[in-house]
Amino acid sequence: MSEAVTRADLPPVARPELIESLGPLLRSWLPRQRWFAGKGRPVRGFTVVSATDLVPPGSSPRLLHLLVRAEQTSPDGPTADCYQLLIGVRRSLPPQLAPALIGRPDRGPLRGGTVYEALYDPRLAALLLEALRMRARIGELRFERTAHTVIPSGLPSRVLGVEQSNSSLVYGDTFILKLFRRILPGTHPDLELPLVLATEGCGRVPPPAAWFHAEVGARGPGADAEPAYAGPDGVLVLGVLQPFLGGAHDGWDLALGSLGRGEDFTVQAGALGRATAEVHGALARALPPVTLGGPQIEALVRGMVRRLDDTARAVPALRPYARGLRTAFDALGQLGTGRRSWTAQRVHGDLHLGQCLRAPDGEWSLIDFEGEPARPLTERRLPQPAVRDVAGILRSFDYAARQHRPWSPDWADACRNAYCAGYARVSGRDPRHEPVLLRAYETDKAVYEVLYEARHRPDWLPVPLAAVERLAAPDTPSHP
Repeated sequence: MSEAVTRADLPPVARPELIESLGPLLRSWLPRQRWFAGKGRPVRGFTVVSATDLVPPGSSPRLLHLLVRAEQTSPDGPTADCYQLLIGVRRSLPPQLAPALIGRPDRGPLRGGTVYEALYDPRLAALLLEALRMRARIGELRFERTAHTVIPSGLPSRVLGVEQSNSSLVYGDTFILKLFRRILPGTHPDLELPLVLATEGCGRVPPPAAWFHAEVGARGPGADAEPAYAGPDGVLVLGVLQPFLGGAHDGWDLALGSLGRGEDFTVQAGALGRATAEVHGALARALPPVTLGGPQIEALVRGMVRRLDDTARAVPALRPYARGLRTAFDALGQLGTGRRSWTAQRVHGDLHLGQCLRAPDGEWSLIDFEGEPARPLTERRLPQPAVRDVAGILRSFDYAARQHRPWSPDWADACRNAYCAGYARVSGRDPRHEPVLLRAYETDKAVYEVLYEARHRPDWLPVPLAAVERLAAPDTPSHP
């Protein structure tokens, strides 16, 4: 490839024929993936939104980039989610790629081949990095990088094995490429906010080095996909490349290690509180905050109540606590009926210990700014009280403490207090001084956790349910 390579010479991939080959295999493979959002609901069919062959015709192995809408049924009617797939095609798989097998099509244009998850193939993973390095334009895909970024060629790749709602590739312990799996139209906060923070000079967040997107909204009449899917600008952000923080450990593992060794974690928790406040301060300087008055608080409470009601319908174990949980939202609504107002700003949106990395020198960094994956991008980008992120970390301390036997409430309580004190030291605002707001956000987070665990990790459901029982009790203080 050469700089800003355009590969418009590749023949278009036949979309309906691809589904003929891949559809029967995806019906069984897709629901087994951790990042598949529609678990528990039957898949009715597939529609290809975008299909791009990333290698010249006749090359082997073949690399297909697909955006596929999975059409499902639910109690509320038909639903459809768009997923990013990277499909490798070979005649047969070498033994080291056997775990990546998707299947062997028995019909359509891929008949006779073997299709597999391409991220596990170093040859195909290298093509993605090369496209970013060369700012390639291939079909509907656009690869970009910042002007100062130097991406060496030939970096070895490995798939990061952490359970998550997306997929990540590490290149040579130098870069990490986060590939979004469930694709939504609109500006993606996991690219938007780190770019903003880099401009602001905030060193707590790794700056984007490169990214890529699909332009699927500008097709002419007669196109066989849905040009309106990507929204007015026709752009779908697909992946972001950032520096890999070698030697760093995530806060979840550090917390569990501390518990296992019976060690104090308050120094680290306080430092994390300071780092969180620094990021919030940088976001507030770069993206002006807004004021939430009565009408905005009322809308906020309605959203919390709606999520509670929806989760109670989906998870029977939550129903006995629903009335008690609602009192946390009612209390916030009552404050909003007066002249009380709060400041709202852009926030992380899904902050927990697993999204925090501690370097060997003790400094914390925050990563993964996409927000809660189940929510629409427009909702994730709304200004929120900064205490929403604080509540996420406080719930995470509770989660960690619940992994230890016997359950260690004193450890969690000490970490919560140290975190809030560290946050107040930088921001000048102690989250514990807003108990009604903090309880509402902790309750909302616990409800989210109940739905997540019920869908993805049923064995973990008792962890958020224990918090739910506490939060549903009358006059609940905001501590474990």
